[in-house]
Amino acid sequence: MELTQIRYFVEVAKREHVSQAADALNVAQSAVSRQIANLEEELGVALFMREGRNVRLTPIGKIFLEHMEIVLKEIDTAKLRIQELMNPETGTIRLGFPSSMASYMLPTILSSFRKTYPRARFELRQGLIKDLIEAVRDQSLDMAFVTPVPVNKKGLISVHLFDEAMSALIPEGHPLLAETAHAPGESLELPLAQLKDEPLILFRPGMLLRELVDDAFRQITAVPRVAFEGEELETIKGLVAAGLGIAILPDISLIENIPRGARKIPLIDPVMRRSVGILYTSERPLTPPENAFLTFVREFFDRFRQFQA
Repeated sequence: MELTQIRYFVEVAKREHVSQAADALNVAQSAVSRQIANLEEELGVALFMREGRNVRLTPIGKIFLEHMEIVLKEIDTAKLRIQELMNPETGTIRLGFPSSMASYMLPTILSSFRKTYPRARFELRQGLIKDLIEAVRDQSLDMAFVTPVPVNKKGLISVHLFDEAMSALIPEGHPLLAETAHAPGESLELPLAQLKDEPLILFRPGMLLRELVDDAFRQITAVPRVAFEGEELETIKGLVAAGLGIAILPDISLIENIPRGARKIPLIDPVMRRSVGILYTSERPLTPPENAFLTFVREFFDRFRQFQA
């Protein structure tokens, strides 16, 4: 059964006249008659009774018409829905992101994007980087912000957006803050070696931010002294503000979001940096909404890098 046959059948049933239906469909009468005959042959029943130049539905034809009108309505609805999803103005993007982007950067990006595309919609999922990568790979997510940016991942395309430094988040009143006091206008920085004997609040092993910290400590031939481990960024910040230790966090998570009772100090020797990018599948072309968002994100972070410079 073909869609053309269904459309021809409904048109003939509505007009009860083959030639009038053919005129409305802008096709030859013989084409309509042939498709109706093929449909009746496939179903094994007569759908119309012929009455001179006119036709009339059989009882079975009336039942078939009820169902076919629903089918055509659903097809038309599906087409409109697809057009809506493919329109950058109204389409939906399933977007993943790590916790470090949740409090400031992601809301800023989405708010700016909605100024250009006010009816654009997002389905958001926060998760661990490895889970976000797999979700993009199996296409349960369309795109995801990731850090560090993976390279040469089969079936995936990654776009590097920017690099950011890591800083220490230190409780107010900690002796290190007094030791690093400086004159007005002087940059305040903290060598990583000064943290080797401090209780640290770190992400749990296996998380990429934890790997960055462990690698940096290996560079200074030291092992971090872990007081607490977790995977929720805001929980780690809260533990620092409560005076329970020092955290090492990406700068992006501390923009306008340093908890009361804590201070941010950039780390040096070594400078700890991570790459941030966006990931999408190479298994299908980007939809117009996804392409519009990717273009916007590239331009957004071009401006962001200029601001950093």
